[in-house]
Amino acid sequence: MTEQPAADGTRRLTTQEAALTLGVKPATVYAYVSRGQLSSRRDPVGRGSTFDAGEVEALARRSRREAAAPAGELSVRTSLTLIEADRYYFRGVDAVELASRHPYEEVAEWLWTGGLPRGARFTAPPEALAAARRSVAALPEHSGPVDRLRVAVAAAAVTDPLRFDLSEEAVLGSARCLVPTLAGALPGLGPAPGDGATVARELWSRLTEADPEPRALEVLDLALALLADHDLAASTLAVRVAASARAHPYAAVSAGLGALEGPLHGAAGRLAHRMLVEVLERGGAAPVVAEYLRAGRRVPGLGHRLYRGEDPRARALFGRLDGLAQAGPALDAARDVAAVMARHGLHPNVDLALAVFTVSCGMRAEAGETVFAVARTAGWIAHALEEYQERPLRMRPSGQYQGPRPPQPVP
Repeated sequence: MTEQPAADGTRRLTTQEAALTLGVKPATVYAYVSRGQLSSRRDPVGRGSTFDAGEVEALARRSRREAAAPAGELSVRTSLTLIEADRYYFRGVDAVELASRHPYEEVAEWLWTGGLPRGARFTAPPEALAAARRSVAALPEHSGPVDRLRVAVAAAAVTDPLRFDLSEEAVLGSARCLVPTLAGALPGLGPAPGDGATVARELWSRLTEADPEPRALEVLDLALALLADHDLAASTLAVRVAASARAHPYAAVSAGLGALEGPLHGAAGRLAHRMLVEVLERGGAAPVVAEYLRAGRRVPGLGHRLYRGEDPRARALFGRLDGLAQAGPALDAARDVAAVMARHGLHPNVDLALAVFTVSCGMRAEAGETVFAVARTAGWIAHALEEYQERPLRMRPSGQYQGPRPPQPVP
């Protein structure tokens, strides 16, 4: 290395030298600077920037430790979502406050770029939307929402010749097209929206036959914004693993949908919806909760491993649902469930709040799962964007072999 001594005696590295030390591309060095992981200084002689050698070497050591960490000890640097003290934040901003003031599209842009373009709208390309709709229509009628979304993603990907371009500009272009394509590819149930509709309005006509009421649409948009990201859930980690292997953004989103299909992740909203319907039919929560517990089943819609108190997303949705006239009975049923379970110290989570919304608006049991998947696409893309700036294939834990020691006879 041709290290440059600074006036204060510290060692300075050029961009190329820093990239070599870190094992990344020069562009990634500047991404570290933008995220505050490295500081830079303009070279007074040359045209580029220089970097403190000590900072670069410390970052390289952290990266090597992360790569060498045993399975189960993976720690992923992210600047997107922080969860602490029963609150969560998008890029340092209170996520509930952000989602309460800005529509889903603007919250997505904030996660992707750190900017808030007012009046942001996403438009599905006609070719991608047509391909996605044809593919979804070919599925059996009993197909679930995640089945349809996975097929829609694959169809949309094939129509995008730029999907293998992993530059930030190209990935953002794909993201702004993919989200509305997913919403628009699902089978229509209600009145179709006009051109330039929001994601919430487009999705509404895929969830219920009812006419869109402004206040109900506001609740749906709030739910989308609140669910846009939630740190490293299982589906988000799957997205980052795919992005680490440099899978294009459509493939990364497909990985997230695959993880979401599991019963321990994406099905929670459906279970909460069915429980709430049963409580309404039987006139109270006590007999329903008793049957769940007698069967050894977990009562859905309560508790969250990341929050000791009430899920802040649930609190925000319940507050907005209070102003929705048709939500009264379902809200009372949810509060009854919470009261019955109060002795267990469990508080309502976002799945129960989302179930109140879907039941109130005459939606099917899988509606909450659909809302979650479309909403979380924004977060998945944000995490993929971050991962594309990291060292490729860094998420490669070593297996701990537990089988018989070789040599063994050939069977």
